[in-house]
Amino acid sequence: MTTYGERRTQAERDAVTVEIGYALVSAVFVAAVLFGVVAGPALLFELPGSVEALLMRGGLVLAPVVFLLRVATVLYRYRPGAGQPSQPGRTNPDS
Repeated sequence: MTTYGERRTQAERDAVTVEIGYALVSAVFVAAVLFGVVAGPALLFELPGSVEALLMRGGLVLAPVVFLLRVATVLYRYRPGAGQPSQPGRTNPDS
């Protein structure tokens, strides 16, 4: 990556764009699956009103939280310019 004040290359800008897109798409998928798991029984089965409301509210609260956490963790793990390790599979230079 570049230092402060330098312009990014087109490849660096494209890499950031791809990473943001991946973060958003994977977050939507994870949030939708979680909502389906939590609120799905309320939508598929005849449940008592309080249980149904609890499951729906739980899904509606948890899905956006998981979405935001997924986006944040994907973008936090992305380190532009870090490159590949010189010896893949090795975690310690002395190994």
